[in-house]
Amino acid sequence: MKRNHRTKIVATLGPASSTEEQIESLFMAGVDVFRMNFSHGEPEEHRARHDAIRNVEKRTGRPIGIMMDLQGPKLRVGKFANGPIDLKEGAAFRLDLDKTLGDESRAPLPHPEIFAALEPGTDLLLDDGRVCLRVKSCGPDHADTEVVVGGPLSERKGVNVPGVVLPLSALTEKDRKDMEFGLSLGVDWCALSFVQRPEDIVEARDLVKGRAGILAKLEKPSAVQRLEEIVELTDAVMVARGDLGVEMPAEDVPVQQRRIITACRAAGKPVVVATQMLDSMMERPVPTRAEASDVATAVYEGADAVMLSGETAAGDYPLESVKMMNRIIERVQKEDLFWTGLTNQRHPPEDTTPDAISAAVRIAADTIDPAAIVTYTTSGSTSFRMARERPRQPIICLTPRESTARRQCIVWGVHACRTPDAHSLDDMVDIATHQARIDGFADPGDRVIITAGVPFGTPGKTNLLRIARVGVQD
Repeated sequence: MKRNHRTKIVATLGPASSTEEQIESLFMAGVDVFRMNFSHGEPEEHRARHDAIRNVEKRTGRPIGIMMDLQGPKLRVGKFANGPIDLKEGAAFRLDLDKTLGDESRAPLPHPEIFAALEPGTDLLLDDGRVCLRVKSCGPDHADTEVVVGGPLSERKGVNVPGVVLPLSALTEKDRKDMEFGLSLGVDWCALSFVQRPEDIVEARDLVKGRAGILAKLEKPSAVQRLEEIVELTDAVMVARGDLGVEMPAEDVPVQQRRIITACRAAGKPVVVATQMLDSMMERPVPTRAEASDVATAVYEGADAVMLSGETAAGDYPLESVKMMNRIIERVQKEDLFWTGLTNQRHPPEDTTPDAISAAVRIAADTIDPAAIVTYTTSGSTSFRMARERPRQPIICLTPRESTARRQCIVWGVHACRTPDAHSLDDMVDIATHQARIDGFADPGDRVIITAGVPFGTPGKTNLLRIARVGVQD
């Protein structure tokens, strides 16, 4: 199945998209990767969705990526004695470890890690920033605050501490159990919430043990402050704009989005832009013009993928949302300005043989305009490097590993295929030209550019460039 969009589509599964028929419809409409949100649902629900995706994969003959999104630590205020309270601006309000039910003057906050990191002047944001408290004095078990932004507050609302690195792992006990469950199913990407520092990626990698790619969700300012270190350690990144927008001013979010995309493109790591992309399509069959522009902006910036959350998980128009996302991407790709922008954003290759080959392929492609670029890869790194160049031609990734083909579904411009390893140069050309033809990327007589590593089947050894012509009998 040939996709025309280069920027990939990630869609979240939920009550509106759980049946095998619904999943297949979304895939046929353009979804490349399905996200299973482990903040909601029971393990058996996720197993059923995973199995449905794999059934669709078998019927269509195309690899499909599956992302497991872990919940991460959830910091919340405790319960109130008489229901919701109303906090007035300028009022004093105390948070503490006391389990006594809260009232208008205090509330339980059962997170000693927060108190350990507080100091006078720190702001606490409650209920997604709708209420703001400023710490006046604090200790290991309490914080006396002043209400800076008042409003209603009900129990179990979330707490954010912007600008503060909390002494918390990104992985709770629930996350560890969910991770093992998801990896046992065979998910392709493990998305980490609440990433604060590079050490969080190291901790996750020790647990994942290469069974899936690690995707760091950047949703906290402390993570953005150490962006380059995190990008170097992770396999992919998500710009989690909803949570970022709670912990930093709204006007900073698009600036950080651009910065994160630029850093990921420079490193050759896939980057996903997420949250509220077509939010109004939760209830309406068409998006606002601002939302369409928002998706287009991410595409123009060179993001590898854009993600739908509630639109496909719980909205009234999941299929229409995917079709709209696909239409926006394909429309942007028709513009010369899109390709000019990608060229201007291109980063110089590193001083390595694989990077030299990828850069040479791009120059050759600009010169002869082949029908496709074909990469042989075992680990997927060759396709990642080629996608970093953002060529005009589609990238056909040939790999003997099913897991590698599935992980490539999130990478810009890559059409992944599971094929046998080549055993000779002639074999390499025959497989590459045949696949380009049967998948609809090339016609007899067209040229393709092929990259591979010699000796064949050796990971990380891309050192060969070949130009071949598709034969009539390929």
